[in-house]
Amino acid sequence: MAGGMAPRGVTKERAAEYKGHMTFAVAMACIVAAIGGSIFGYDIGISGVNTMDPFLEKFFPVVFRRKNSPTRNNYCKYDNQALSAFTSSLYLAGQVSTLAAAPVTRNYGRRASIICGGISFLIGAALNAAAGNLAILIIGRIMLGVGIGFGNQAVPLYLSEMAPAHLRGGLNMMFQLATTLGIFTANMINFGTQKIKPWGWRLSLGLAAAPALLMTIGGILLPETPNSLIERGHVEEGRRVLELIRGTAEVDAEFTDMTEASELAKTIKHPFRSILERRNRPQLVMAVCMPAFQILTGINSILFYAPVLFQSMGFGASASLYSSMLTGAVLLFSTLISIATVDRLGRRKLLISGGIQMIVCQVIVAGILAAKFGADKQLSRSCSIAVVMVICLFMLAFGWSWGPLGWTVPSEIFALETQSAGQSITVAVNLFFTFVIAQAFLSLLCAFKFAIFIFFACWIAVMTAFVHVFLPETKGVPIEEMVLLWSKHRFWKNVMPDIMPLEDGWGPCEDSAPAYESNIHK
Repeated sequence: MAGGMAPRGVTKERAAEYKGHMTFAVAMACIVAAIGGSIFGYDIGISGVNTMDPFLEKFFPVVFRRKNSPTRNNYCKYDNQALSAFTSSLYLAGQVSTLAAAPVTRNYGRRASIICGGISFLIGAALNAAAGNLAILIIGRIMLGVGIGFGNQAVPLYLSEMAPAHLRGGLNMMFQLATTLGIFTANMINFGTQKIKPWGWRLSLGLAAAPALLMTIGGILLPETPNSLIERGHVEEGRRVLELIRGTAEVDAEFTDMTEASELAKTIKHPFRSILERRNRPQLVMAVCMPAFQILTGINSILFYAPVLFQSMGFGASASLYSSMLTGAVLLFSTLISIATVDRLGRRKLLISGGIQMIVCQVIVAGILAAKFGADKQLSRSCSIAVVMVICLFMLAFGWSWGPLGWTVPSEIFALETQSAGQSITVAVNLFFTFVIAQAFLSLLCAFKFAIFIFFACWIAVMTAFVHVFLPETKGVPIEEMVLLWSKHRFWKNVMPDIMPLEDGWGPCEDSAPAYESNIHK
């Protein structure tokens, strides 16, 4: 480096020189790793056991009596903090554990965190299935949360680092695809086990061990990412893995980017402190806002409490589970749409179009409930069908936009030296807001009634405007060169430091555009 300066990461744009193609090794690694997403999804969907009478009667008798009381306000039948804690305790534990997962992921590799997450989830599934009282049930949920904290911290990073730059968006979305598949599978299982009385709920909770076992075995068998190997000093092994997953020995350009990024990473002893520096400000903002906005769409309220929500609207127990199963299937289908289009249309178009559709759907549902549903009256059959159809359209929009991209964008924007810390912040923020919404939703539903949907619609309007103004297009930009992208954005270039890395050292930012300049929203 000129002037004897310390290593400062990638100093030249080499994306156009990257070689390689989609290989079997990458495909298998991404499929196995993405199973970690199915654990997250399964737990979201399996929360539907909270409408099963044997489960409520054993652990939440007050809610059981209230549910079967014909005089109780329809919006408030399930308003119970202990029942909310059953759902939300997992996410509070996940928020704490993901911060502990960051040093494990950085110092011992992505696979280590994937294995830790799988083992924790296996323990939690066993405790939940065997629970004889509320305390054991909550402890089991906490262990599930530890598993999710480790898994959600490591899996998106693993997928981003293994995928070729031009296919990173679609392959990274394997995590979200597995999440939606887990949700759909859980809904299907709940639909079947609710007929097995009185122990069907135990089967629903215990089957969470299946994806956890696959994740653990996969973590043992998977190769480590070349980025992680190089960062931890295994340079030759890192190149060997890179050649394997790219299907060619001509990986000099990508390997050079990785080694330059690694040189900087090795100088960073405190990544959480480094991430607060001015040059990392745009990524930090995205790491906080993207996961927060993803939850503030209201999606987890619908996914957690879909059976409760539909029963509150007058659907029977079987009908409510069937409706939530239908919405889960729509979410799964829409994620496939996103995988097919994200690397062609880009992140921004999907986020903005999805946001607009979700706003319209939330307002329509609020209008139907305001006009046709109340504390002491049920929806007609035609209105019930309309509500389910509009919620399906909402799920469709979420599934191609904020669902997968709320994870994809944060996982691909950080430099190597702050990736593990950045992903931990992303997961911690996601799980914090998930915890808050899960704990508060039933009380909000009781207090706001139909206006709960207007509340979420307002947040979606805010996040859509945020994407339009602040998020540059990251399609096709190598992870190692992301820092150069922010320095050319019309807003963030005023925030970034004036001195940026150049091929022969450091110098002022220039206006010369990289090969992916057309992707940047100016």
